[in-house]
Amino acid sequence: MIKIVLRRLLIGLFVMWGAASLIFVIVRVAPGDPATVMLGPDADPEQIARLHETLGLDRSMFAQYLSFLGDAARLDFGDSHRLGRPAMEAVFDRLPATIELTLAATAIAVVVGLTLGLMAGGRPGGVVDRVVSAATIALQSFPTFWVGIMLILVFALGLRLLPSAGVGTPQHMVLPAITLALPFTAIVARLTRSSVAESMREPYVQTARSKGLTEPQVLLGHALRNSLIPVVTVVGLQMGALMGGAVIVENVFAWPGLGSLVVDAVANRDYAVVQAVTLLIAGIVMVLNLVADLLYTQLDPRIRMEGAS
Repeated sequence: MIKIVLRRLLIGLFVMWGAASLIFVIVRVAPGDPATVMLGPDADPEQIARLHETLGLDRSMFAQYLSFLGDAARLDFGDSHRLGRPAMEAVFDRLPATIELTLAATAIAVVVGLTLGLMAGGRPGGVVDRVVSAATIALQSFPTFWVGIMLILVFALGLRLLPSAGVGTPQHMVLPAITLALPFTAIVARLTRSSVAESMREPYVQTARSKGLTEPQVLLGHALRNSLIPVVTVVGLQMGALMGGAVIVENVFAWPGLGSLVVDAVANRDYAVVQAVTLLIAGIVMVLNLVADLLYTQLDPRIRMEGAS
């Protein structure tokens, strides 16, 4: 177990270094001068030169890179010129809203996806299986922003059942959580369906049936338990993807999370906030991947034996 954790941590650190290096390069090669953007088009050359010196833009690219890595290791990305406060402070203020939305979407996707997958995998080739398969393909095909807009048109503007944007009540979370959860639900349902359908052909399922167990008992007590290994792994990995997908959903529903923050930062060339959000999401994804790997190791004894050897 210790070897597995150390190996995953080493890979995670390498990924974080790669993400930091990539965002450094993207910010530096973006068209336009950050100092000119911050000061405005009426700034004189002396003001621009002083701001270059303050931001360290007058140094060599390699010196800027080393300084950036050192600051990133301390979670110090400088101040946001747009918000007038440290970038990481602004990010941490918005982070709870994104986590709240991600957890709600994950709960919806797991509950609905497992249910649909069980119904489809319990009778492969049946009517329910064909309907669920078609529905999951459709859910993964629709763009997330289009789904969000359609939900607003139907449930907010048409039926007036739910608010279209903002926060404040549990009802405000329903539409953005469902929008974010739909593609994830399709993934969980398809994976559960495949795993359950394969498990239903195993000898232990036939043995359980011969003992007189009902079909729901066979599904929930035997087939589902052995089908959860790949599902748990995918849930852990997809939660990181949901953090990235929340950028679009939060802007559609005016949800005050990291998504709306980073879009405003990109539009205003607020590089400190862009770097902070990007590396924070990369770190969260790394931690979730590590947790998913550890859960997979605990659920599958074969992996435990390989790690111990």
